[in-house]
Amino acid sequence: METSKLYVGNLTYSVTEKQLEELFSQYGDVKSVRIIERKGFGFVEMGSAEEAEKAMAALNETEYEGRTMRIDEASPPRPRSDFNRRY
Repeated sequence: METSKLYVGNLTYSVTEKQLEELFSQYGDVKSVRIIERKGFGFVEMGSAEEAEKAMAALNETEYEGRTMRIDEASPPRPRSDFNRRY
């Protein structure tokens, strides 16, 4: 794993950033947590790539708050395209 940032998907809308921080802190230092409101996913940044890998291995495909979480290495943000731009 190259990065310490994880994508966490298939979350219930009621899950809070504090809950995710507590869950992931069992696997190392949590630097930041960001949930995208009303989208059912978020991002967790761990202290190191090793800690992120450990958390992903332990938590991917596990049930949390009634839903099966999908955890993967976060991709870097893509630049916004000019696809819909009119000239």
